[in-house]
Amino acid sequence: MTDAICLGELLVDFVPTETGKDLIEASTFKKAAGGAPANVAVGLKRLGISSGFMGKVGADPFGRFLARTLEADGVDISTLRHTDDAPTGLAFVSLRADGDRDFFFFGNPSADKTLSPADIDLSAIGRCKLLHFGSISLSMEPARSATLYAADAAREAGAIISYDPNLRLAFWDDADAAREGIKAGLEKADIVKISEDELFFLTGANKPERARDQLWTERTKLMIVTAGDTGSIYITSDFMGSVPSFKVKAVDATGAGDAFTAGLLAGLLNQPNAIRNESMLRGVCHFRQRGRRVDDHGPGRDPVAADAVIRGRIFGNAREPTGRVRHRMHFAGLGFPHGLRKGKNMTSGPHITTPREVFDGSCRRRQFDQF
Repeated sequence: MTDAICLGELLVDFVPTETGKDLIEASTFKKAAGGAPANVAVGLKRLGISSGFMGKVGADPFGRFLARTLEADGVDISTLRHTDDAPTGLAFVSLRADGDRDFFFFGNPSADKTLSPADIDLSAIGRCKLLHFGSISLSMEPARSATLYAADAAREAGAIISYDPNLRLAFWDDADAAREGIKAGLEKADIVKISEDELFFLTGANKPERARDQLWTERTKLMIVTAGDTGSIYITSDFMGSVPSFKVKAVDATGAGDAFTAGLLAGLLNQPNAIRNESMLRGVCHFRQRGRRVDDHGPGRDPVAADAVIRGRIFGNAREPTGRVRHRMHFAGLGFPHGLRKGKNMTSGPHITTPREVFDGSCRRRQFDQF
């Protein structure tokens, strides 16, 4: 049985091989699998949670590349559909000097936007413990109807629903349509991970209190506001607090929010009582992981015990006991460089740290039957 299903866009990102240049100046790009829900699916799998991806790609080489990439990372793709009616979505990403990024998308509509209610596997949803989706799939029909249909089915089946109001204005007719569409997803969610920028877009202020005052619904159990290098703020109906970030040199923030979401959901699946226990919830937002070094071509031979903290935008920046810092992290093998920081004794070449154990392996997976 798949514990978590992530639904939404799956596309190919073309990431420049050098930072600090826009798409006009960049000359070479690296092909990488992308899409926020897909990143979360792989992240959950790497954290020991069985995960599947539900969505649609084109019946083209890019779609087959994406399917193979997910499958190679252990994600169940039995609910991934292929279509001849639209191409797989493509995104070109420019990396600014401060590590943030801009996107330029191709495909209107791309295959992921053609997901219909008929494509939703109700049997798979009925067996999962958690459904995660984002707002991009709400930007266009029939994907919007399919997403909301899946969320309703998950609620009826007793699953927990997680939502990422991922703001990409390029997918919407205008800002007002984006606000209305994003808020429709909030009505379905138990758990919401929202960034400061998205909070400001929806409420006109980046104050966490606005999240509870303006975005809270009868369904909401937990809202996490990620605030970049400041850290993250957790909000429930009973308490609110923050977990500070550690300081790093940001080189590429692509997928950092997705990595944070994967860690958060993995922690909550292991410790569902955390939503009502502030001390436990802080532990979910600040946990210890053990990983091993992996290079671009497969697993490395040297196990590495590493402490990592999910604090704000950075996930899995693993520091070895010797103090060395990983040079580059491609989260979950999907090719995104994440939350990079530099140290004096960098290892050569790109590496990723693969999460294997959370909470020191002391927690066992439990149902969300308390909700």
